[in-house]
Amino acid sequence: MAETCPITGLKNILVATDGSVCSEKALSEAINLSKSCNTKLYVMSVVEVNEEYEALAPLVVEKADEEARMFLDAAQKCAEREKVSCSTIVHRGEDPAHFIVEEAEKLKVDMIVMGKHGRTKALRKLFVGSVTAKVISHAHCKVLIVPS
Repeated sequence: MAETCPITGLKNILVATDGSVCSEKALSEAINLSKSCNTKLYVMSVVEVNEEYEALAPLVVEKADEEARMFLDAAQKCAEREKVSCSTIVHRGEDPAHFIVEEAEKLKVDMIVMGKHGRTKALRKLFVGSVTAKVISHAHCKVLIVPS
């Protein structure tokens, strides 16, 4: 079990990832932070779907689930190589930001780590992605945004 870091005050960290380059950098940063602070790490991914899409293309949704689980398994192995305690979480739904904030509250994490953009980048790279912006505005804890 992780102890509270005397320097940062962190005990639990949640990193949200979609497998994009930005989120891979966020994962790397979260693993380094967890290792330095001896914190518990949760890695989560949200498969973005709605009921209509699931009904029309169940095989596509199933493939997206598989990809998310494969990425999370790889992330967990990477964390474990660094001696970081890590658990993975997958959600399926329409609003990734909602699931990220909800999971952070449920797990009582001290910090959410995520990339500046996910797979759906804004038109201009100067702005923060829409999921990231929602998490920043609704999270009850610190949010670390890792730039690409």
